[in-house]
Amino acid sequence: MTAFLDYLAELRPQVDRTLDRLLPTESEPPALLHSAMRYSVFGGGKRIRPALVALGGEVYGAPLESLLPAAAAMEMIHTFSLVHDDLPALDDDDLRRGRPTVHRQFDEAIAILAGDALLNCALTCLALEPASAPGAVRARAVAVAGHAVGSQGMIGGQVADLEAERSWPENPEQALESIHRRKTGSLLVASLVLGGVHAEAAEDALELLARLGEALGLLFQIGDDLLDVEGDSAALGKTAGKDAAAHKLTYPGLYGVAESRRRLGLVAAEARELAAALPRRRETVLSMIGYLGERDR
Repeated sequence: MTAFLDYLAELRPQVDRTLDRLLPTESEPPALLHSAMRYSVFGGGKRIRPALVALGGEVYGAPLESLLPAAAAMEMIHTFSLVHDDLPALDDDDLRRGRPTVHRQFDEAIAILAGDALLNCALTCLALEPASAPGAVRARAVAVAGHAVGSQGMIGGQVADLEAERSWPENPEQALESIHRRKTGSLLVASLVLGGVHAEAAEDALELLARLGEALGLLFQIGDDLLDVEGDSAALGKTAGKDAAAHKLTYPGLYGVAESRRRLGLVAAEARELAAALPRRRETVLSMIGYLGERDR
């Protein structure tokens, strides 16, 4: 776990400097919108998805500098999803990363528009940066991210999650995995694959990164489900216990805590097996798997 935490500590300021460069300043009109965008992006966050972009590229020989714009773009997309998830029409949360959510700090209209603007800023960044990358690489990067966030990816997973909240489907086991693979896993898969795309890795390498990302997505979300049951709001920086209160379809809700932990271990073992096939950075990736399987926030 230490290797990954050290990697994050070194990477985070570089990602934040890139985000600062790519995002409009608060003084640039419309100032309120840009303030909300920056409030959400620079409100904490572990920068897991940027780390996956960086690792996915470094595993196949890409220099970190060439990966930072894509890393920043994925953090913008992730933040857009959080801003919208917190809205009253969706998860209706007042707390994110220990601070008022964007719609509480500003208002609902600005939160919606800030999320929209972050997504558009991210896709523009992927299309234009780094300028030294071949046009085909940048075009594929936009396609990878766009598919991951769209109706068959993260947003589609959010819809399925809302539908399951109203009434659990006939096959809840299959639905639960499908929701998690789309709602959470799709961005983790895209982050790793984006790194490989910028490294101009072979198709079989991109497939390995995608499979690893799928395992990491399940690992992350099962852990998140467990934290909602076992964590507390102060430590998490968001409201705990909301999943059960909303009757959400989750791993603990369906299988119980003990069985969810067993499944968490199985997914971690699968991820470690996939990581063993990577040509570089295996220690850091294995450390990340341990971190995601044992995190407490």
